[in-house]
Amino acid sequence: FDTSNNKVVIAYRDNGNSDFGTAVVGTVSGTDISFGTPVVFESAYAEQEDIVFDSSNNRIVIVFRDAGNSDKGTAIVGNVSGTSISFGTAVIFEDAVVRSPVAAFDSTNNKVVVAYEDSGNSDNGTAIVGTVDPSDNSISFGTAVEWESASTGSTQIAIAYDTTNNKVVI
Repeated sequence: FDTSNNKVVIAYRDNGNSDFGTAVVGTVSGTDISFGTPVVFESAYAEQEDIVFDSSNNRIVIVFRDAGNSDKGTAIVGNVSGTSISFGTAVIFEDAVVRSPVAAFDSTNNKVVVAYEDSGNSDNGTAIVGTVDPSDNSISFGTAVEWESASTGSTQIAIAYDTTNNKVVI
């Protein structure tokens, strides 16, 4: 949910369009929802999308497994305007196969935290911190850190930001 524009944004793999990574902006009115025109954010097979809103920069961040680029962990920043969304350039956050990438927004530090299974490192659970630059809809990442030094077993990973204790929980 984009709180600055009061819009929902859905990211998905568009089966009807070559499995491209696609996003669409929705407007809720009462019990109805209407959608703008879908926008491709990755012109290749994209899967396991997760989406988070960076409230300090009023930007959407989508993380995904880029099957069009050897299943590398990738992120892209979007800017909602009306019923559409525009994107910056996709950025690789893990130069190896990832599974189950998920993201949360740390509102204390104004950072996006991505957790994932790193197949380039024995399927260990890994996390990385991203910083959004709203001037060009870009994101840069720090150094990846293991949160589980064993295989996560290709299980689903979940992440949340605890606003009471100011901690990210995976």
